[in-house]
Amino acid sequence: MANLELDEIFESFDKNNLFKNKSLLQTNYTPEDIPHRDEQIKQIASILAPVLRGERPSNLFLYGKTGTGKTLSVQYVKNALLKRISKQDDFKLKIEYLNCKLKKIADTEYRILAELIKKIGGNVPATGLPTEAVYSKFIDLIDVEKQLIVLILDEIDQTVKKISSDFLYNLTRINSELSKAQICIVGISNNLTFLDELDPRVRSSLSEEEIVFPPYNALQLQDILKKRAKEAFQEGILQEGVIAKCAAFAAREHGDARRALDLLRIAGELAERDSSNKILLKYIDEANNKIERDKILDVIKTEPKQFQLVLCSIIELSDKMKKQPFFTGDVYNDYQELCSKFNCEVLTQRRVSDIIQEFDMLGIINVRVISKGRGGRTREIRLAITPEITKKAKEIIDEALLC
Repeated sequence: MANLELDEIFESFDKNNLFKNKSLLQTNYTPEDIPHRDEQIKQIASILAPVLRGERPSNLFLYGKTGTGKTLSVQYVKNALLKRISKQDDFKLKIEYLNCKLKKIADTEYRILAELIKKIGGNVPATGLPTEAVYSKFIDLIDVEKQLIVLILDEIDQTVKKISSDFLYNLTRINSELSKAQICIVGISNNLTFLDELDPRVRSSLSEEEIVFPPYNALQLQDILKKRAKEAFQEGILQEGVIAKCAAFAAREHGDARRALDLLRIAGELAERDSSNKILLKYIDEANNKIERDKILDVIKTEPKQFQLVLCSIIELSDKMKKQPFFTGDVYNDYQELCSKFNCEVLTQRRVSDIIQEFDMLGIINVRVISKGRGGRTREIRLAITPEITKKAKEIIDEALLC
């Protein structure tokens, strides 16, 4: 491509700047006020307020669907608490945030502990020590002085999914091993049934207090989008109905404000690439299709190796069967062969069935239960993603399995 053509692209982009401040639509932006979450913020503040007197509050568990303001609300309270603590207080307060879904953190108990140690100023090698030694180091590091540590563990369900509930149990019981310091856990989960699946001992320790975040409705989402759009975009560049359409899409997706903001931002980016001087309704549809595609690929990228092996089997069978349906037993046979090839532990057929069910819920496959009379029932499986996404998914899985 000639430099002249590139210059034309860059000049057209310079002239047609629809955004005033795009960062306001990014997921990592923390607004000064959080609309429609006053009640939840007050509850969090009331539960965590004892830290201001150096007292350990109850462990707190926040749950609700993705994009309902859980992380934003707890970060908002965290910042307000830290502003109030003075250097004259006879104790230290540390509030540390950790996202348990990050791949290099949530894989093992060792890695989570190593990351927590790093957050509070210590250091351990990336691998090589027994987990018990890392756990002891964590306790020693905390217990050197009188201090209160609030650990905010976002997507805490991932620790159980990828490790076990024992880790959470140990963490919630850690105060019995401390003499000077104290720890409070704030768990956040998008999985509404997560607590029901936990061992009762862990549940009672983790969720001494619980706060539910309901989904936003379409009008609340419109309100959030209008506030951000006013500062994020140049004046008068949104076609009538764009905000309402974004809100309607996101309300359909369980009232997810994050998705609504992503839709608006991506629609703006698509309009700029098109050299349009307005963000039209059609760009919302295009942005929605792009987000759907990216969401599926992100899930595939972050799932554990066993999930990727099962999906790899489904993709291979779909290719082999030329769009004809196949069954759970076929997937399990192919999966066992892949486990042998990559030297991985083989899960039970029941566990693989559960994983297949999860892929169905995510819209990656379509599952239909077929009755075989006295022979019982089987599940017929078809791949539900486009050839383009399938190709990218295969590349992601191949790379992950070879690591």
